[in-house]
Amino acid sequence: MTTPPPPGLIDAHHHLWDLDRRPQAWLDDPDLTSIRRTFTPDDLRATATREVAGRRLHGTVVVQCIPDVPETADLLALAAQDPLIDAVVGWADLRSPAIGDELDRLLAGPGGGHLRSLRHLVQGESDPHWLQRPDVERGLAALGDRGLGYDVLVRSHQLDQAIRLAERFPELPQVLDHAGKPDIAGGELGDWEGRLRQLAGHPQVVCKVSGLITEADHDTWTTADLRPVWDVLLSAFGADRLMFGSDWPVANLAGGWNRWAATVDELLDECSAEETSAILAGTATTFYRLART
Repeated sequence: MTTPPPPGLIDAHHHLWDLDRRPQAWLDDPDLTSIRRTFTPDDLRATATREVAGRRLHGTVVVQCIPDVPETADLLALAAQDPLIDAVVGWADLRSPAIGDELDRLLAGPGGGHLRSLRHLVQGESDPHWLQRPDVERGLAALGDRGLGYDVLVRSHQLDQAIRLAERFPELPQVLDHAGKPDIAGGELGDWEGRLRQLAGHPQVVCKVSGLITEADHDTWTTADLRPVWDVLLSAFGADRLMFGSDWPVANLAGGWNRWAATVDELLDECSAEETSAILAGTATTFYRLART
């Protein structure tokens, strides 16, 4: 009797862009020359060949890059056509008085059923209280009214905003992208850990184990550099509130999809089968309400 294969792997955080259709001004940074080209779902299929705990890539969550509603509409339409993409994290202007109408248009448009969450690049906002602006909070309430979640993109020094968000919106599902961007390269993790543990005290918040290799030294990082962060995440959130994400193709700046997958495979060595299943598929399936198992 043949042993059935293990369930698949969900990549809960990656990007796609077509530079002929929609320019990405952030890629003009000279340090990003190596990823200044179009990336498609087929490119991801060709790249993501490394198994993690015996699991092959089975489905994905694609995440917005630019603050642009048409980009979100493009990603939703792509999700409707490509079976690899299970869900979309999009963008709409939370500050707009018409945010509810905008969300309704996206949900009713091509692929709108794949919209699961919104994200804003709070990491680039100078206002230390951006997530607590009254207009932003009105937009966040509109997300909750439509059963959507929110992806929190902040740097480690901005985690206080994420904590206040969790306090003020206990019913809104929230996921911390890239573990709050700890300073792995600099080795300064104390303040990050304290804030992260405070955030993890809010049960509606989960966390993506993603983007860590680009917070480390791009050329010299090792698994040992990442393990202190991994240990804190497991201790603070527990495996059932962590989800695997690649941050591909940005991850190509520091080793790429397969090297990150191999690293997670190594970090999972001391996890149980149930913990491994949660991190690699279960948490993402629950948070993003994915159809597949």
